[in-house]
Amino acid sequence: MDKFASSSSARIFLAAVPDAATAERIHRLASVLKRAHKFDGKLIAPERLHISLFSLNGLPDRQLRSACEAATELRAEPFEVSFDRTVSFRGRPGNRPLVLIGENGLRRLEAFRQMLGAALTRRGVRRAASTNFTPHVTLLYDARSVDEHPIQPIFWTVTEFVLIHSMKGHDYLARWPLRE
Repeated sequence: MDKFASSSSARIFLAAVPDAATAERIHRLASVLKRAHKFDGKLIAPERLHISLFSLNGLPDRQLRSACEAATELRAEPFEVSFDRTVSFRGRPGNRPLVLIGENGLRRLEAFRQMLGAALTRRGVRRAASTNFTPHVTLLYDARSVDEHPIQPIFWTVTEFVLIHSMKGHDYLARWPLRE
């Protein structure tokens, strides 16, 4: 993992990812929204769609290993997530993310993230275990932004969480299944 920790342009993070069929549905919705809002931004590829849980950027190799140990020890049941709105987040000028958000359909995800954050803290990776969290799936980035808008809910069952190394694509460095 050391080679990933030192790469300044790479991102390393823990995430929940949709299954392939759901990722395709999200991508199709993003395409429709892009046309409807006359966005110019490039769509996020289906295989890169995810919900970021914790950033592990810049952690030394020892702490990355501790984060993986915390993830391995975590016991949780699979749970459903549901997104029912889209909105543009602020972001950098000219680079505003259009995202899926929800509320009631994300309570179990929020509880899971709290459990994972507590496990990271117990393993000495407190810096990564930030409490700020707005669950979302980024669809694209654009110069323009739009207000919140309801959509037909998109949902899936989270059956695992993953450690992603993101540079020009997403490499899954580790996977942890959720078990009943």
